[in-house]
Amino acid sequence: MFATVAVGRLIRFASRITRHGGSALPGKVVEKIDPGFLSRTLDQLPLGVVLVSGTNGKTTTTRMVASMLSDLGLKVFTNPTGSNFVRGVVSALLTEVNLAGKLDADIAVLELDEAYAVHFVKQVKPRYALLLNVMRDQLDRFGEIDTTAHLLSHVAEATTGTVVLNREDPRIAALAAKVPAGTAVRYFGLTDDLKHFFPPDDDMATTVSAETTTTPSPTVSDSPRQREDGFPLAGGGASAPEGGQHGLPADVTLTAVGDHHATFHMDGQDYATDVKLEGVYNLYNAAAALAVARAVMQDNTAAAKTVASTNACAVSADDLIAAVSRVTPAFGRGEVIDVNGSPVELLLVKNPMGFRLSLASFSPAGADTMIAINDEYADGRDMSWLWDVDFTSLRESGVNMVSGVRAWDMALRLGYDQVPVANTNTDLEQAVTAFVNTNPGKRKHVYCTYTAMLKTRAVLGRITEVRDAGVGK
Repeated sequence: MFATVAVGRLIRFASRITRHGGSALPGKVVEKIDPGFLSRTLDQLPLGVVLVSGTNGKTTTTRMVASMLSDLGLKVFTNPTGSNFVRGVVSALLTEVNLAGKLDADIAVLELDEAYAVHFVKQVKPRYALLLNVMRDQLDRFGEIDTTAHLLSHVAEATTGTVVLNREDPRIAALAAKVPAGTAVRYFGLTDDLKHFFPPDDDMATTVSAETTTTPSPTVSDSPRQREDGFPLAGGGASAPEGGQHGLPADVTLTAVGDHHATFHMDGQDYATDVKLEGVYNLYNAAAALAVARAVMQDNTAAAKTVASTNACAVSADDLIAAVSRVTPAFGRGEVIDVNGSPVELLLVKNPMGFRLSLASFSPAGADTMIAINDEYADGRDMSWLWDVDFTSLRESGVNMVSGVRAWDMALRLGYDQVPVANTNTDLEQAVTAFVNTNPGKRKHVYCTYTAMLKTRAVLGRITEVRDAGVGK
């Protein structure tokens, strides 16, 4: 074990000095020289592992769960950079274990890519699994979404304690049938008047169909209950239904949303709170995080008495709500960076639903807009999904800058939705620098794919102070 940790840390140090190899390189090497390192290390944890997966919201929801459990008294290990392959988890472990391989934590909260989660559960059986949603994403890797659902079924089958599922996503809810005997199933859900904000993939319509039909399609931009700032009016305030469209009772239900505000229904009561999270989509992620954190704390109150780091006391719904109210955005997911007096919001977009919800959550009024689209492996090579995003909300304001490897494809797509584009520049560094230095003091939105987001943060890091997310500059 000593040799494994020492080698891993040496590689990590060398990759940071040379800026080659990325944050997952140490994990890739350790997987080769010590295949048992992952399971041996995580098996030490008295409260086990929480595995978070799904198409949208993995990084932010993982951060929520880890932050909440930490606030509630547990020592939590997590992979905070969004490096969600197995080797990324191994790399994160190498920064936390001592040279003897001891991990000072009670529980691990880990984000796993849908495909790599299958490899993970072959080595480590999670005690808890949170499965968020299934949408079209990285079509070159996953193909049809039924394939993605099948991958996540392996996680449900391997979980030993509690599986938390999205009641409103039919493919996710159906995974309850895969959960083994003895493993509990819980759900998080929505009230009926919020479901139009989170349509399942099958219900999304293209811009053309949305504009040529007399019946509003169930997309985020068509909501009759939407305010000018892009958020829906608060839900009706009535108690949440006992069962959703699938007749399944939800442990936590999102009942109303607003600007940095949400109401959650638990145990027959509504709990309203302000939140620091950005975007309406993250309020639903918060319901998911509440459900799994609640399961962990309820299941382990007795066990926690044997864990020296915990308060060993029961956790109330008020405690959970207070914990979720303190969670801050994950890097690049509604993260705000100040540049010359301008708040620059980085908004990760990687599939139709994520882009639609981001556009609905961040009004273009009074802000400059940039879109940066790359097609590297981590982004997905197939960019055809851009044609399933409704960009008509940007018609009036226009887009100030389009950049990235696929900048001209993005500009063409905007043209079909009659969105004016002021500048197109495939050189992302030049584009970001020009964009943030124009109109100082004005709010700026940067919608970007994953590798474009990392590059944008790196460019901003040379202009202003950007917190270290563990992925380098």
